[in-house]
Amino acid sequence: MHPFRSRLVANAGKSFQGSIVLGKGFLLTPTQAEDLIQRDPRNKDVLFPYLNGEDLNSRPDCSASRWVINFHDWPEERAREYPEVFAIVERDVKPERLKNNRKVYRDYWWQYAEKRPAMLRAIKELDRVLVVALVSRTMMPVSVPTGQVFSHMLGVFAASASAHLALLDSSVHYLWAVARGSSLKGDLRYTPSDVYETMPLPDWSTAMATAGADLDRIRRCIMTQRGVGLTKLYGLVHDPNVLDSDIRTLRDAHVEVDQSVLQAYDWQDLDLIYDFDTTRQGNRFCLSRSVRTELIDRLLELNYSQHANKGDSMLF
Repeated sequence: MHPFRSRLVANAGKSFQGSIVLGKGFLLTPTQAEDLIQRDPRNKDVLFPYLNGEDLNSRPDCSASRWVINFHDWPEERAREYPEVFAIVERDVKPERLKNNRKVYRDYWWQYAEKRPAMLRAIKELDRVLVVALVSRTMMPVSVPTGQVFSHMLGVFAASASAHLALLDSSVHYLWAVARGSSLKGDLRYTPSDVYETMPLPDWSTAMATAGADLDRIRRCIMTQRGVGLTKLYGLVHDPNVLDSDIRTLRDAHVEVDQSVLQAYDWQDLDLIYDFDTTRQGNRFCLSRSVRTELIDRLLELNYSQHANKGDSMLF
């Protein structure tokens, strides 16, 4: 097994950590945001839903429970053209930011600490992106709309295709994340630069697109009907005592995703046997241990090969 796990050219500029806002005063309730917009419709320019990891994993529609003020990379003069909103930041953010050790955070207190311009450029033309909570036992990327601010506790992938969703929701991606990431009290810590940027990608396929779309549809339907978020849903998926038809259908959808992804890697020779097993992330419905080990070995070999070819052979 090669220990080589280099970042790959084909993966560059596609995965990001969300924005670091740095200032609780930026955050608003939906009612506060709605009131500000009703009083001055121009305030829509600087008020957005604020999606964090907790919302993503706990709400049935993976939507934001709060809103946030965002003056982008604007100079102070332009931000002041929204007086009611600017006054909130001046009152609730400025005093704390002026105490910060970093000069740029003090000097530009009305802006986010880390605005993630590369991420914003990468997703600018997309209506939807794939996101994942960076600390989670579930580690299940989902598709969400753009036009909102993504918290620093989210990983954001500049992709919306269902084939890409299949890849990120596959056992292959999960196993690579476990191998490349760290854990915190049983939760997996996902770092885009260490996980996604080093993961060798397959050639995308129609089968992956179909399997990804089916998984997304089935999962959204179950979450809506049961009124549960991703964490509770996958608690059911990984519980061997849960035999409800909808949960079994979701498990089957994940098997279809895995089959399509392994086909794209041309690894159809692997015998995919699923069972419930105890892992560092708790009890899981997953591939057999021998297959999991073999997959990591093959991914390491492929990482070495693609890096040696400068990542040009398999663009996704």
